[in-house]
Amino acid sequence: MKKIFAIVITLVSVVACSKKSVPNKTTAGNTNSSINNSVTPGTTVTPDAAEIPAVATTRVANVRAMVIISGDGKILTPKEKLPQDENLTPDYSKIARAFTPEQKANLNLRYKTVPPKVIYVPDIYAQKSLKGTYSVYKKKFWYWKKADGLFYLDETYYK
Repeated sequence: MKKIFAIVITLVSVVACSKKSVPNKTTAGNTNSSINNSVTPGTTVTPDAAEIPAVATTRVANVRAMVIISGDGKILTPKEKLPQDENLTPDYSKIARAFTPEQKANLNLRYKTVPPKVIYVPDIYAQKSLKGTYSVYKKKFWYWKKADGLFYLDETYYK
């Protein structure tokens, strides 16, 4: 009993001592407490970089995902409705193919749905990695950007 108690005490002290404490980061605030109100009309005043507050930006994945080809191979967004300012060159005769019946059955069993095969996501909402540019659709399916500018479902889902 004494050995078990000693082991428990030793483990608790090791776990408690192994946690590192990191001090909170402090940022230097605006050191200029006075505001210069003596600006003549018609002049432009540019603030210093220290006066501009830093704004944290976060990316929300797939807020603006547009489904191009459904899992059934149906064209949901024709070329005319794609954004004109992007360099999109899809060949609908090649990409408008449905999943095979085995692939659909596999997707239904594993994920309870058949995701779209091709989507379009603006570059603002796409993430980049060493493998390439990708987007996560509905927090579940990964799509990879190809040379035509569209995002294709990762093959690991259906093969």
